Amino acid sequence: MILATLVFGIRIEILLIVLFLLVIILGVLLFLVYSQLQQVSRKYYILTRGKKARDLEQIMLTRFDEMDKLKKRMKRYSRDHREFKGHLDSCYNKMGLVKYDAFDNMAGELSYSLALLNSDNSGFVISSMHSKEGCFSYAKEVIKGESYIALSKEEKEAIAKAKTLDEEIRKLVEAEDDDEL
Repeated sequence: MILATLVFGIRIEILLIVLFLLVIILGVLLFLVYSQLQQVSRKYYILTRGKKARDLEQIMLTRFDEMDKLKKRMKRYSRDHREFKGHLDSCYNKMGLVKYDAFDNMAGELSYSLALLNSDNSGFVISSMHSKEGCFSYAKEVIKGESYIALSKEEKEAIAKAKTLDEEIRKLVEAEDDDEL
């Protein structure tokens, strides 16, 4: 039995093998095209949000309008952020408190010096000294971390604490961030 029948001058066995390989290749290509069609269909569904869109152009124009609105909103938020940051820089955002006994015959650290500073280290320091005769309070202006009026040791310490508050907060935040990782 010889199956050497020729079709167009080619043996039938070779023709069948070639056709079988072509069917396999076409099957693979069909699978690839089908998977790409599924991806495009998912993206189309996301784009149209499940609506049966008759006019894709209208959907795209709507999305572009939404993006323009978001850009405007972001610009406004950025401007507001800069404005708020400017206001915050002038607010008192640093505090240093030192409690102490102003006189040898007093106990309980009822006297204190409180420094309130802004981001430029300008503000004031209030000292209250408690004695048996009464309580005496003093306020002194601080400009860029310095006072033109003589400061007591406790007032200087309160100002120093207020100045370093930013650094302490930054370290605490970094420590919390490290703990989260």
